[in-house]
Amino acid sequence: MPPSPLLGPVVALVAWSLVMLVWTAVARRGAFKRMGVSLRTIPAGSRGNALDNGPEAKAQWKAHNYNHLMEQPTIFYAIVLALAVMGFDHHINVLLAWGYVGLRIIHSIVQATINIVAIRLSLFALSTLCLAALTIHAAMYLWH
Repeated sequence: MPPSPLLGPVVALVAWSLVMLVWTAVARRGAFKRMGVSLRTIPAGSRGNALDNGPEAKAQWKAHNYNHLMEQPTIFYAIVLALAVMGFDHHINVLLAWGYVGLRIIHSIVQATINIVAIRLSLFALSTLCLAALTIHAAMYLWH
């Protein structure tokens, strides 16, 4: 039996999350270097969020987005995997799942670069509508 086409968006979003993790590490490394901080001079217990309020705050935008990718997408993974297990990989659900992933990727790029909240909020809202539709489809499928 071939894998469900719903698994493609799941793999894509996990892969994108890893891209954001690498981007975060690169941005933080550069910021710390510009600040004259190295692995040898970082105080015990320091965290990357120490950059939030300083001149290198922009470096943290990638980290903030990575954290966001660890939040709501966990619900996306659950509902998409539930749909796949139920065998309800109808074309509309596949489109909604890819829509969610595409919007989250665009959201990431916006947050990591220009970070305009109004744009981010719009993208987040649209992706949430995709997630809500996937959830409604799963509930309807279970109840009928």
